[in-house]
Amino acid sequence: MGVKLEVFRMTLYLTFPVAMFWIANQAEWFEDAVIQRKRELWPPEREDQRQELEEFKERIRKQREEKLLRSAQQSS
Repeated sequence: MGVKLEVFRMTLYLTFPVAMFWIANQAEWFEDAVIQRKRELWPPEREDQRQELEEFKERIRKQREEKLLRSAQQSS
């Protein structure tokens, strides 16, 4: 009985991690849930959002250039 129990335990100790690794790497099983969760967290961008972001970046860039130009003029 002791040897059979040890063989069973060893088989379980080796099979369980291998099975979990195999299951975790089956992308098609989790693909739908992952894509749905990703879209919940990061919805697709809209064109007006992109335009607004580009305008904001341009305003910030101009402000930095003006500030740099003023500081360069004051120091000279």
